[in-house]
Amino acid sequence: MFRFFILFLLLSFSFISSAQFPLDTISSEKGDIVIFSDNKWKYVVDEDFDGILNEYVNDLLNPDTSIVFPRGWDNNVCYSNDQTHLLSSMKDTLWICVNDENDNEFCIPFDGKITSRYGYRKGRYHQGIDIDVEVGDTIRAAWSGKVRYSRYNRGGFGNLVIIRHYNGLESYYAHLDQLLCAPNQEVKAGDVIGLGGNTGHSYGSHLHFEVRFYDAPINPEEIIDFENATYKDQNLLVHRHLFAPGAKASEYGAGLKVPHINSSRKYYKVRPGDTLSSIARKNSTTVSRICKLNGIRTTTILRIGRSLRVR
Repeated sequence: MFRFFILFLLLSFSFISSAQFPLDTISSEKGDIVIFSDNKWKYVVDEDFDGILNEYVNDLLNPDTSIVFPRGWDNNVCYSNDQTHLLSSMKDTLWICVNDENDNEFCIPFDGKITSRYGYRKGRYHQGIDIDVEVGDTIRAAWSGKVRYSRYNRGGFGNLVIIRHYNGLESYYAHLDQLLCAPNQEVKAGDVIGLGGNTGHSYGSHLHFEVRFYDAPINPEEIIDFENATYKDQNLLVHRHLFAPGAKASEYGAGLKVPHINSSRKYYKVRPGDTLSSIARKNSTTVSRICKLNGIRTTTILRIGRSLRVR
């Protein structure tokens, strides 16, 4: 009880920069939590976790070009690779499901007025949208996923949360007044992740919200209907024109050919109570085959919501 009281107190602190070393480890329903000397904390992740939450999308992207796009997992860096500009050279169009039957939840981060849109703005490129908020307003996760980054960002974002989602996208929530989630924490759509603020390079309280695919920004309004607080379509066609400065997917949709998807591949999303053995039985395969297809071990901890290739 005392440990959880200490954890409660630590949640009220902002993440600050100082020498860091682990003080304690606390067990919770969502996994072990490490508390550090500088009041930061984070969830412990499976040591075999490679950062890929959607193997299907990753398998489609890498063979699409001669370029291998890394999908690293680092709680201390804002961007996981430095090759985002190369997405404009994609050869094919990829289909991803924004909301599927297993992750069919969506929540508008904050239902407010859009004050600045995606595209060029005052001679600079604005890679997201700005939503009017008051300091202290509740900010929520758009989709389910895992928190990759939750700290103060000195590059201008201020207090920033980045969530990697099971649909293959990442969402950015910047200029927050308070961070209410921790690195490696699993979140559901609608979970509170922070409070609106005015930190970083900001001239008035607002939420800067971005949607990215392998670190490359996409116009959020191509995916989300902010006026009606819902997503536009559960299907998203990802192609090179989507990443052109200021481009809109609707301008390039006609005539694009969606590449053939190898129907022999099959994926399974991990559910509560699943084990490698039970998944193998359900899909008429073997544990060793699943491990080989996904680059995991028999001792790998299965995270609920993870997509495993089973064929």
